[in-house]
Amino acid sequence: MKKLFRNKKALSPVVAAIILIAVTVAVSIAVAAWMGALTFGFMGSSSLNIYNVDFQGTSGNTNNTIVISVKNTGTKQVTVGIVKVNGAVKSWSGTATYDPGDTGTITIYMGSDAWTSGNSYQIELYDTSGTGIGSTQATAS
Repeated sequence: MKKLFRNKKALSPVVAAIILIAVTVAVSIAVAAWMGALTFGFMGSSSLNIYNVDFQGTSGNTNNTIVISVKNTGTKQVTVGIVKVNGAVKSWSGTATYDPGDTGTITIYMGSDAWTSGNSYQIELYDTSGTGIGSTQATAS
């Protein structure tokens, strides 16, 4: 019988298996990274950072207001729908929609729940779907 393989410089089965496993792992990592990038693009975050609170008016006056300065620190556009102070929904004015990185002010009208010096107030912001997008605690001075 004639020998077909005269040169024995082929890969051993063990080395071939290791190379196949390495290639499979590399492809899996590449696909996972690609899918992660796609998911991050679709799944943005909404967040308004309240970085300043200014109590305007005089303590106990029903015409006083709270002016908050906000910045969109999230990765997608956010629209303010509801503003609460100590759990009570309040009327407000100001910019409603913020693109990522935008800043602005929101003026909260206290009405009959006038703020009082020395009292602490919890301010919460919600988007149009009712999801919390920012909150802070501040004491009136």
